[in-house]
This record gives sequence, C-alpha cells and structure tokens, in this order.
Amino acid sequence: MDIRKGSETTDTTPAGFLAAERAEFETVAADLLRAHRLSKLLRYLGEKYFSGCAHHLTEFNIATEVLGRSKTSFATSQDAIARVEAHRLRKWLKTYYETKGKDHPIRIVLPAGTYVPVFEHRDAEGNRPLNTTDATGAAAHPPHAVGPAGPSTVKPTWEDGEATESQPHEKRSSAPALPDPKEPRTQAALQQPRFLQPRFLAPLFFLLALGIGLRLHFGHPMYPTRSAAQVPAPVVPSIPAHRGVGVGVSVPFRIICGYQGPPQMDSAGDLWRPDEYWVNGWTKTQPAVFIARTSDPFLFHYGRFGDFSYKIPLAPGTYELHLYFISAAPTPEPEEDQDKSVFTVTINGKNVFGDFDPLSDAMGINIADERVLRDISPAPDGFLHIQLSTYVGSPSLSALKILPGLPHKQLPTRIITRATPWMDPHGQLWHPDTYYLGGRRLTHNDVASGETNPGTDAPLYNTERYGHFSYAIPADPRDQYTVILHFAELHFGSNGPEGGGVGSRVFRVIGSGETLLDNFDISREAAPGQPVVKTFYHLKPTAQGKLNLDFEPIRNYATVSGIEVLDESH
Repeated sequence: MDIRKGSETTDTTPAGFLAAERAEFETVAADLLRAHRLSKLLRYLGEKYFSGCAHHLTEFNIATEVLGRSKTSFATSQDAIARVEAHRLRKWLKTYYETKGKDHPIRIVLPAGTYVPVFEHRDAEGNRPLNTTDATGAAAHPPHAVGPAGPSTVKPTWEDGEATESQPHEKRSSAPALPDPKEPRTQAALQQPRFLQPRFLAPLFFLLALGIGLRLHFGHPMYPTRSAAQVPAPVVPSIPAHRGVGVGVSVPFRIICGYQGPPQMDSAGDLWRPDEYWVNGWTKTQPAVFIARTSDPFLFHYGRFGDFSYKIPLAPGTYELHLYFISAAPTPEPEEDQDKSVFTVTINGKNVFGDFDPLSDAMGINIADERVLRDISPAPDGFLHIQLSTYVGSPSLSALKILPGLPHKQLPTRIITRATPWMDPHGQLWHPDTYYLGGRRLTHNDVASGETNPGTDAPLYNTERYGHFSYAIPADPRDQYTVILHFAELHFGSNGPEGGGVGSRVFRVIGSGETLLDNFDISREAAPGQPVVKTFYHLKPTAQGKLNLDFEPIRNYATVSGIEVLDESH
C-alpha cells in the first residue's frame, strides 16, 4: 500500500489503520528534517502517541523534554515556547497538506488547544475525513475522556482540516455519504454496517412505509397524529418549560458550564451537573494543564463563552452564589490573546462585577478564581438571571454553585489540610485542602492521637501544609471576617521524627496585609502534637473578594493544620 499516491487502503483492521498512520507519520517526519526544532517536536509527539502515552503530551513536558527548558525553573505563565512551537508545527502541517501532501489519504492534524495529534482518513478525492483514529488504530473521534481529573484532550470540530469554535451550535458529521451501488466498493463501503448496505435497505423502507400507512389509516389513541404546524420548532437555549413562581431547582445546585456528560463528584463528595438553563454563548474545552488554587481542577476544563446568560428557576428565599472563572494561557497570535478579557456580570439586572478581568482577579493564568455573593434571591418572575456581557474580549464562566444562604451573612468556610473532607464532632463539614498556592501536604497518623490530643478532634491536628505558601479564600468583600488558624507541632520535639523543641520552627502569618503572627513558635505554645488555636477578628477581604493568608518561614518551614473563616455580620 502506497499511502503517498492516494491508493485504496485494503486493510480495514485496527492494525491496518495503525500501520497506515505510522507510515504517514514517517513520511511527514522525513520531509521535516530540515527544520530541526519542529522535526524534534513532531518526533516526540509521534513517539508518545503511538506508545499510548498521549496523556504525557503537556506543555511542561514538551518545554523541558524537547525544547531544552529547565525542569526546575520553567514556568508556563512566563514562557510560551511550547505553545509557540506547536503553533508553528500546526501551520507547517497545514501548508504541507495544501501542497506536497495534498494527495495523501491520511493527514496529521494538531488541533488548536492540544498537543495530541489526530489522524484524518480521507477519501480518494481528499474530501472531509472518513474517520479519525485513536492511538490503538480503532476508528473513533478524537479522545475526550472525562473524569475527576478533567479531559485528557480537546475534542475539536473539523472544518477544512482546522479546529474551529466559531460555530458551536452547528452539528458536523464525519460520516461519509452512502456510496453509489454501481461503483466498486470503497474502504468507506467496507466499513458500513450490513443493514445500511443498499441490498438491505429496500425491505426496511417497505416495512417502514407500510407501518406509516397503517397508522395514518387507523390512527391510535395513544399516539395522535399532528399536523406540521403543530410540531414545535427545536429550541437552542437550554431553558426548560416555564416554571411558576415558587417552583425552583433543588438546592444545592451545581453545574459545570459548557460540559455535557454524566455528573461529576468533587473532592468533598458533592455532585456537579452538566450545563443547563443557559441562553446563548458557545462552549469550549480548556487545555488540560495544571490549575492552581483548587482541589477540583475538572471544574475549569470546560467553559461557556461569549455574551450569554443563565435563567435558573429558584423558589423564594436567600441563597449564596459561587461563580468560578479562569484565565487560560494566551495563544501566540495577538488577535487571539485570551488574557484581554474584560466583561460585566449582572444578577437580576444589577451590576455586581463591573470591568471584571479574570486574569487580574486571580493574579495569573491557569489559576482558579472563585467569587462569592451572599443575599441572592430570584427575580419577581421566579428565576435567577445571571448575565455576562462583553467589554473587551470574550466573557467566560467555568462553573456556578447555588447554596441555601443566610441573610446578610456568608456561610462559614472550613478547610482541613488533607485530601478528603472531615465532619467534626459538632457536625461541621471541613472541606479538603484547597485555595492554596505552594507548600506540601503531609499526614502524621502516629503523632496527634487521643493521648496527646484528648477528644475526637485528632484528625484535624494529624495533618499539615508546610513550606512557604499562601491561601486566597473567597469572601464577599462587603463584610468582615473572623479567621481561626489551627496548628500542631508534628515534626520537631519528643513526639516527632526529629528532636528540637523551642526555636526549631519559627514563622510569620500575614492576613489581608496585616501581620497576624510574627516569630511564631508552636513549641512555645504547647507540647508536640497538642493543638494551638489562634483567632483573629475584623479581617477585611480584598476588592477582588479574597481573604489572603501568607505563611512565611523564618526558621525552617511554616505550617498550618486547619483554617476557619466566619462572617461577623449579624
């Protein structure tokens, strides 16, 4: 089989498709030898793809393993080398298949927003793809696995060999038309199910026509016929039938914007639903990269974009609204610079965020940004209206959550520095470690126990985040808050893995620009493994709705076991 001359592919098994793709890859890679950096990048992408390790194709791995960046100092927020070279390779492949490779029945495409190559199998005339294949060679769409860790790759829409998101509501089919029965059977015909082949269709059509005729003649009381004028037109917005005032969704209510799939469970055990109740806008899958300041990165792997709104039916009452944003890494092209996104957010027609910039709000790209609004209620029509409107660039929203609220008061936030939630003896739920940047998490199951810490609070003081780190905890900026910090010395001292005692660990804590603790030494306060609780009042969030807590080492590393944030409003 010579894939470079457009000859038919006769081996339709997965192994045959995979062999054809390997041959195409080697042909293209050989033509790219003169461009050393792009050739090296293409070889790397191919090696990972054919070895079944496509999930390793990340910006960090490409920059450090292919393009010579240091693993200890490379930062995706400051160095776009991988994105730039991938963009160059994407353009080179497009030009190659418009010229030298225009007759190839298989084409290699690098969709925008991902580093995983996709192989298009085209017909003899080079028309739209007959299929695409995954790394096993089986016919499939581009992989799009979804789970708690988020999608593995982007699922593009195809138009002339390039990924496009400009027509999000247009359905595009990758299936070829049925072949002419007079023509020799092509690869497409060989792949058709038997019941779709022409010799099987005639009896099916006859039976279908017979059934329709009998139904029209006799009718059926369970299935009354309708005229064309009675058939409702399809509705594009995801708005259900009208609900009267007083009828609403079940709360808590959580959705992942732009996501369509089964419900997903977060680190606290809460379920998030697929996108619904939206009006207008378009969806896109974000690059699968590391996302800071969240224990649930999958919430930020999707999004709704453009000028859009949500119309959510709510029963009368007081609610707390959480909105989740992220500013993804900008593309190399200035006209597509994603960091220039400024928009307004209105709730029931009232402007709550004017000139909102997710990049500035989160203080960087690929950093989760959560905003909290208390005292949310439905409008008189029984719906909560959330509108995002363009100022510069495109508005975007990753997820939203509605909780039963308290009048004029934000719900408490409690964080335990471990990967799973914890219910304390008072029935209060502590969320798994989140909102942090930096540091490391560690559990000491043999240190803080019922002997050194009487009672049942021991799980809180068995864990720690240590190092040089910070927390940015979302809070409604209209209020003041009490912050309670929980500590235990789990490393130094007679009960720890190292000796030490007083002076072994010294650090400071800065909250909302104020020094809360300076030269703080847990060992001066209590014996090893014993709890130390520090309470601070009247802390004011930033204008961006964050209570910032910075833990700075002075001697050895800073540490904390738990954090509570309580609204002081009455």
